Amino acid sequence: CLGDDFDEAFLKALLSVGNRLPVKNVLLSTGPIEQKAEFVPAARALYEHGIKLYATAGTAEFMRQAGIETETLHWPLEKASPNVLEYLAERKIDLVINIPKNFQEEELTNDYIIRRKAVDFAIPLITEVQLAKRFAHAVTHKRLEDLHIKSWEEYGK
Repeated sequence: CLGDDFDEAFLKALLSVGNRLPVKNVLLSTGPIEQKAEFVPAARALYEHGIKLYATAGTAEFMRQAGIETETLHWPLEKASPNVLEYLAERKIDLVINIPKNFQEEELTNDYIIRRKAVDFAIPLITEVQLAKRFAHAVTHKRLEDLHIKSWEEYGK
């Protein structure tokens, strides 16, 4: 654990580039099995913190087996509802965690569409598991009101 100061700096950095807090709804598509397993404690922390988790089918099933409740959303290419694209377009998602899984064409296309639409709709996007875990830790240990804004001169001292 890197501590409260790191959590605060991490969240301030996210806010400085246009991300918004609080995050209430997160889409998970956490890649290969190793990455899914690595992300379970972070997903549990988000869930226990009251953040609604949505997930693509494989991630949803993995999280359910780990005792973490998610709502399953269909892949963009599935043309079934509820679909990831619907939720992104309707701004029902505050953050997308999309870790690439493999190089199969359909998987690559679905992941690309999710990332592209997240960017198009200005929804924050995380594509690396270490950063996703760091985000989960920071957002579950610091509140927006806890972030102390300093003037530029205070940083120079």
